[in-house]
Amino acid sequence: MPAIQRSEFALALNQVASERGVDISVVLDTVKNAILAAYRKDHPGIEIEEYEAELNPNTGEAHILHNKKDVTPPGFGRIAAQTAKQVILQKIREKEKEAILSDYKMKMGSVLNGMVLRFAGPNIIVDIGKTEALMPSPEQIPNEKYHLNQRLAIYLVEIREGMRGEEVIVSRANNGIIEGLFKREVPEVPKVV
Repeated sequence: MPAIQRSEFALALNQVASERGVDISVVLDTVKNAILAAYRKDHPGIEIEEYEAELNPNTGEAHILHNKKDVTPPGFGRIAAQTAKQVILQKIREKEKEAILSDYKMKMGSVLNGMVLRFAGPNIIVDIGKTEALMPSPEQIPNEKYHLNQRLAIYLVEIREGMRGEEVIVSRANNGIIEGLFKREVPEVPKVV
């Protein structure tokens, strides 16, 4: 069984490093810092500068060293392994989100199909396939009624920094939607300048 875990850790480590285009040592340092943070949480008041985390890149086995002396508490390996796994999964999720946003940046100014997922105050959250988009109140058509699971043609306006990172902004009110729908239905129509 440990051989499987070993290779899973090494594979995850290599995957994150190659996807992020960084050296494995950078990912290992990130994981070590997260493990030290987990140790500090369990031991408040320690001078963290005097401690370091040691991490085996093959097994994911971690040790806490204080002035080069192993002070790893019993059972800490499990906590460290969970922390390492969380850090690696977080890095993978970040990379996937970057790839999705990059894909939508290429589609800026085009008409997409979406489905109303939920309402967030006056804003509407729309499922556009690989991610969710925000249709703020000014981007909605006045007097148009929206309901859950409604399918809509929407215009991809921009990707902007929001409260929870970058947000994809879509519109039903932007004039670009009309041009996009015409192009979709009647490809012979020349581009409006």
